[in-house]
Amino acid sequence: MKLKYILPTLLFLVSVIIGCDDNYLDTPPEHLINATAYFNSAEDLKTYTNSFYGMLPGQDVYQEDENSDNILPLIVSDRVKGTRLVPVERGSAGWNWEDLRTINFFLEHCSKCPDEDAKKHYSGVAKFFRAYFYYNKVKMYGDVPWYSGVLNAGDEDLYKARDSRVLVMDSVLTDINYAIENIPAEVNVNQITKYSALALKARLCLFEGTFRKYHNLGDYQVFLNEAVDASSALIQSGQYGLFKGDGPDAAYRNLFDRLDQISDETILARDYNANYIRHNMGYLMTAPTMGAYGIPKDLVNCYLMKDGSRFTDKEDHDEIGFYEEMQDRDPRLTQTTAGPDFIAYGASQKEPVDLSATTTGYRVIKALSSKEQWNLRSSVNDIIIFRFAEALLIYAEAKAELGTIIQTDLDISINRLRDRVEMPHLSLAEANASPDPFLENMYPNVESGANKGVILEIRRERRIEMFMEGLRWDDLMRWKEGKKLEKPVHGIYFSSLGAFDFDNDGSADVFLHDGNASGAPSGTPNIINVNIQKLTNGTSGNFDPFPAGGSFDEEKDYFFPIPLEDLNLNSNLEQNPGW
Repeated sequence: MKLKYILPTLLFLVSVIIGCDDNYLDTPPEHLINATAYFNSAEDLKTYTNSFYGMLPGQDVYQEDENSDNILPLIVSDRVKGTRLVPVERGSAGWNWEDLRTINFFLEHCSKCPDEDAKKHYSGVAKFFRAYFYYNKVKMYGDVPWYSGVLNAGDEDLYKARDSRVLVMDSVLTDINYAIENIPAEVNVNQITKYSALALKARLCLFEGTFRKYHNLGDYQVFLNEAVDASSALIQSGQYGLFKGDGPDAAYRNLFDRLDQISDETILARDYNANYIRHNMGYLMTAPTMGAYGIPKDLVNCYLMKDGSRFTDKEDHDEIGFYEEMQDRDPRLTQTTAGPDFIAYGASQKEPVDLSATTTGYRVIKALSSKEQWNLRSSVNDIIIFRFAEALLIYAEAKAELGTIIQTDLDISINRLRDRVEMPHLSLAEANASPDPFLENMYPNVESGANKGVILEIRRERRIEMFMEGLRWDDLMRWKEGKKLEKPVHGIYFSSLGAFDFDNDGSADVFLHDGNASGAPSGTPNIINVNIQKLTNGTSGNFDPFPAGGSFDEEKDYFFPIPLEDLNLNSNLEQNPGW
């Protein structure tokens, strides 16, 4: 049975738990349920912990890449523009602790339940969510105050200083290890299990290990080794594989487009259903006046040729037209962006080229389900939170960053991903013997040692495989590559003004002009004035939808600012540097 994230019983429970107030750490205990009358059965524990699932992301998993170099939306985010401001209101912009209080209240009182198995199971679920909560806080703020219990009005720790990220992340590691040990090893894509706890551990340990390494914080090996252990446990469990249905030219796309996730590759997903909750991604990806998501040219350039050679090694690769650049590439390219022969999921007829639905000319189609879901709040395809492919990528990256990777490690991880789309295997020796200059320019801060080439190739694979799954900002932050956001965001290349046949069917799909469209062939669906939708060279070059460019301040932008009201209320808090 699928867990429904919004249920009347849970809404009632949450209303009893948190009342109508803002519920910060000093919320009076009277606003919580009566612990004496509750926590007496396994069903009580299950019902209470079900309310935690609202902490998991929904469509924001797929929207998060707007805040990175992966997707350029119609309205560029403040993070990319470098225009974030210090928030004012207490508890705003992520500096909010009510979910933590709810978790800690449960952990303080669940021990009264006489069912020992239930106590272990659901206290494990609670610690999964506490680890998830604090992992997100550390990503945003670095040092944060660690609270392992419920605080009441008058407790002096209400206004304590921030604890070090070392203390906090060590505590997070303790929590997630407890969760792995005590949550049953079930396979359920809509509930927290031992396997979703392993997936969270692998993700947060990779983040912390590489963040410490590239920001020179020291002691990074501990977390990278833990990332290896967690991802290896998922691999060795044999419970998950890679979805290969429909073959190499469709499997990757269909994994995200299908309505209901199952446990072939998906470890944890948010359940959507036309009868009770929908999301809005189909509309954002297709409405010209809404998201108009565009993929940047530098990401398109990352996809290898079908024979495994580098597209960016081709002569004049940046001056190749759309139809030609889509030929003989890694099959994931045209399962991520609309290629010349794009057919909507579940349809049989080829879609006409539509450049109005994208800022760069490269439309996003990953997770774009059937056409009836392209209307406002009409999408019901489940959203994946954790999947097995990420565990494979984590295993390879952690081993490479530790300097312990061998060819066998690539064969059980990266090369399984390549097998899905029938791409040639990644060779450790070849990658390290010839690091890709294109990727070296993209990631100037990468380790310069013997594994530089393979680390770059793993980053290529990660960006391609995990595109639009909410990880790209975190990747740039942990690799200390924030300056990547300042590199130009360009789109499709045009050699001149005039007509272009994007699908090689003999008819014009696009006509570019500089004020006089009278020469456009009859029926051309995309007539574009380059004085409005600009090209890099005026009458030729790439679409240039963001000429102002991004901005990133190395002295402050790796962390978020703390709200001013919280600083005023707690004199022990200090603002993050530069803010």
